[in-house]
Amino acid sequence: MVYDVNEHIRIASYFVVVTGLSRPHVKAIYNEIHRRLRDLGERHARAEGIDLGWWVLLDFSDVVVHILQPEARKYYDLDGLYGQCPLLAFETVPLPVTVERDEARAAES
Repeated sequence: MVYDVNEHIRIASYFVVVTGLSRPHVKAIYNEIHRRLRDLGERHARAEGIDLGWWVLLDFSDVVVHILQPEARKYYDLDGLYGQCPLLAFETVPLPVTVERDEARAAES
């Protein structure tokens, strides 16, 4: 889920909330997001929670990514907390050309 929190809080414009099914899955999602955005020139503050893999937070200033295991997502209920915020239809956001190429290559494999 991608929440547009711009009108509700001042620390970010968007919260991305992702579920990883296990500690290794959470870490794999983190690694993929980190690598892809780094390759596009984006940088984030030091990631929080990687060691435990329960809830990993990546702060890209305007966008904060939360990667949580199902139990953590249910317990902290970010979806309930920010559920009144508009959702961003991320599927409609144009991707940079390099990301589109990577996805096309992956689909061919």
